[in-house]
Amino acid sequence: MIQELSTRRALVTGASSGIGAATAHRLTSEGWQVFAVARRTEKLEHLAEQEGIIPVVCDVTDPAQVAAALEKVTAEGGIDTLINNAGGALGLDTVAEGAAEDWRWMYEVNVLGALNMIQTFLPMLRAHGEGTILNVTSTAGLVAYEGGGGYNAAKFGEHALTGALRLEEAENNIRVIEVLPGMVKTDEFSAKRLRGDAAAAEKVYAGVEQPLVAEDVAEVIAHAVTLPHHINLDQVVVRPVAQAAQHKVIRKL
Repeated sequence: MIQELSTRRALVTGASSGIGAATAHRLTSEGWQVFAVARRTEKLEHLAEQEGIIPVVCDVTDPAQVAAALEKVTAEGGIDTLINNAGGALGLDTVAEGAAEDWRWMYEVNVLGALNMIQTFLPMLRAHGEGTILNVTSTAGLVAYEGGGGYNAAKFGEHALTGALRLEEAENNIRVIEVLPGMVKTDEFSAKRLRGDAAAAEKVYAGVEQPLVAEDVAEVIAHAVTLPHHINLDQVVVRPVAQAAQHKVIRKL
């Protein structure tokens, strides 16, 4: 049975900054109610100032915290859309030199974090009758590159999870969408990957005219989830024009 909701409701993970925060703002501007999920309480408090956003402090890699998030969301009326955006990269080491703990962190946050959220909220989305799951992965999940082995492995894993989920949940009328951003300039992604080296992080985008920003990806996400439910954008690769491919970036220095 389809639950009639006067307002569309989404849960967005990794919502304290970057693409997640931009998506929360974009959806609420269109009248959605958004449960903004993130680990950092102080960042969520700022988001909560916007009407339509309900902050939920939760580490997606912790099943107990995810279960608590489900209780809160259920009490507030539930959701029809789950947007798994939480993720990240750590380091640019080669496979030969990569630290196992970095690889483990990337797998846990990108793959197991999404898995925890999907398994926990899937019964709610099935019961709704027209549920949507959108996973924000990466072009790193399509093409490997030097120094990206750990992130490639994690995003290839999340990409595969998404494809399997689409096949498995079609009979439940659940729409499964994958948005795969390329180069996106945000405040934190490259800085975290490069362990706080701001100068090195800035070099990633040096000379690139108009790299994507978080709001660009949020625009794509909002479009995908607001289309009529029978329309499924299986995979949307989004890059700046200057990034013709993973290995080809136009820089005007």
